Amino acid sequence: MTFIASWLRPLLLIAALAGAPGWALAHSSSNSYLLLEQRGNALVLRADMNLRDVDLLFDLDQNRDGRVTWAETAARSSELQAWLSQGLLLRSNRGSCSLVPTPLMASERADGFYLSAESTVACAGGSTEGLTLRYQLIFERDNLHRGLIRIQTETLQTSAVLSPDQPEVVLVPEAGASGTGSTFWRYITEGIWHIWIGLDHILFLLSLLLLAPLQRQRGWLLHWPARDALRSSLMDVVAVVTAFTVAHSITLALALTRVVEPPRAIVETLVALSVVLAALNNLMGWFALERWRMAFVFGLIHGFGFATALIDLNLPGSQLAVALGGFNLGVEIGQLAIVAAFFPLAWWLRMTGFYRAVVVAGGSLIIAGIGTLWVLQRLGLVT
Repeated sequence: MTFIASWLRPLLLIAALAGAPGWALAHSSSNSYLLLEQRGNALVLRADMNLRDVDLLFDLDQNRDGRVTWAETAARSSELQAWLSQGLLLRSNRGSCSLVPTPLMASERADGFYLSAESTVACAGGSTEGLTLRYQLIFERDNLHRGLIRIQTETLQTSAVLSPDQPEVVLVPEAGASGTGSTFWRYITEGIWHIWIGLDHILFLLSLLLLAPLQRQRGWLLHWPARDALRSSLMDVVAVVTAFTVAHSITLALALTRVVEPPRAIVETLVALSVVLAALNNLMGWFALERWRMAFVFGLIHGFGFATALIDLNLPGSQLAVALGGFNLGVEIGQLAIVAAFFPLAWWLRMTGFYRAVVVAGGSLIIAGIGTLWVLQRLGLVT
């Protein structure tokens, strides 16, 4: 009983996390959007922060009516400007730079209203060579927060993702320097991070791997024998991972190049539905669909889900291939790390009735329940 209890705890922990507010949509991170662009001889930095995130820091909703108005925001403009000046730090090769602000504005995006601030960059001696931004606005409140920045200057057209581990980005490179390598490595890191915080992607993948150590035969899965040959089990895993990789790579590229842009709400709902169907498929025994086929079909949907992490950047054509390649490679590294952590343990337990009854059957039921909750939340039927 002690052995079984020790293995039930991770399953119950997953269920508890999924029901917690921070995991309600399986992606609890927030994004701010920054743009550095050349306007004549001046460099202008624009920062857009979701009012929902700003409200968590400044308690803007003074009348407690559940929404933040522009009047409530404007009343705190001096505090907000001071906060921005402390969280957007610039320096060049010649020393520190400052931001000359303009009045704050409000803007609207698909996920709500944003606080928008535009400032002109002013550096000592007028030189911006080696100009670097250190971003630290919302990290103190949310370590999953990301600053998505797009740079469009005479010397550089690129983008980057700012995080607590990588809060700095070079906005104006030194003479002869190139940002391609930095962009590639940044997006590898972001790809790894995205799949690791994407509980829906993780549970979908694990659902497809649960049966890999077992030999399919007629009858209820509790009676399926363990596989003797490691090679056949590994080939099953390779088939699932390859199908998922090929599929999500296709739609990630299509979404990033704006060839196909399905509504995000529909994509997120279908991703949650894929978790439910993959888990229930494990419980169908002999009548279960081939898992590599499911991996490919729903991998197409997950690819659109991955694209939501990048599509708001409006990546310039010169860096699109670099960012896409780096992000996709990062997703694969993160995915393989999950497989490497799960499969050896599953192979070791494959001979036990515990694996079939608790890990496969019980785990699939829990995952199906979590996925159903996400579907209902994303349809707006529950909160």
